Amino acid sequence: MTSYRAIQKKVTSPLVNMGPIKLRQPLPTQGVENVDPFLLLHHYGPYAISEFNNPFDLGPHPHRGFEPITLLFKGEQLHRDSLGNEMVVKAGGVQWTTAGRGIIHSEAPTKEFVKKGGDLEGIQLWLNLPAKYKMMTPNYQHLEDAQIPKLFSDDKSIQLNIVAGHQQEIQGNITTQTPVNVFTGNALKSGSISIEIPEEHESLVYLLEGTIVVNDTDTLEKGKDQMVTFKKEGKNVKITAHANSVFLILSGAPIKEKVTQYGPYVMNTQTEILEAMRDYQQGKMGHLY
Repeated sequence: MTSYRAIQKKVTSPLVNMGPIKLRQPLPTQGVENVDPFLLLHHYGPYAISEFNNPFDLGPHPHRGFEPITLLFKGEQLHRDSLGNEMVVKAGGVQWTTAGRGIIHSEAPTKEFVKKGGDLEGIQLWLNLPAKYKMMTPNYQHLEDAQIPKLFSDDKSIQLNIVAGHQQEIQGNITTQTPVNVFTGNALKSGSISIEIPEEHESLVYLLEGTIVVNDTDTLEKGKDQMVTFKKEGKNVKITAHANSVFLILSGAPIKEKVTQYGPYVMNTQTEILEAMRDYQQGKMGHLY
């Protein structure tokens, strides 16, 4: 008999204001501070981007102590950073930045995409780093859709994209600092798949589009409840689509360290936050113009 993970919380994905844009923030939210090691989940868009409407233009800004990750579902974005990387991320692609001791980056729809117009939609995750890695050398990884291994349900109705971690002997191509799984899924109506989650991992399922039932018991529907978190009992999560759907599965070994966060910095103490602010002001995180 399959041992399904017990569901801990089911929550909505409320809209929040981030400067000139509105986006969905299911994590952190009321009753769920984090799903260790994942600290933040932002679901932005779909925005109808055009020359007259381009709110998602994030100019140069710093990060330290964690990994900001972008999973792009629609449109295209230009990533630039103080390491000298300049990459266009297209739909289905991933940018995985390890901020470490400090990086400055910017992201925005490409000029070409703004000119032709279209929908922009993505997920941004903040993945914590343990204290021993918070001051590591910063790094940037980029995968196009074709570079992300795919796993299909038996009837081919669900495609699971293995961004990081592994599933059924398939290994993702992102190098991670701690054990994590990051999977996205595209499901046709009536499709079903079972995903194995390591017992020590904290985990969640987030719905971007459509309607799914988790473990035959809990329904997630866009605009209603969109995320479930799990207890550690049980090894599997079952997803059944009741409409064409897009979803995200995250799991990771918890770091279990104190988190002190201020703006774009995630450290362990207030002193380290003040050091990060000082180092940024002194140009020690590099420059991006």
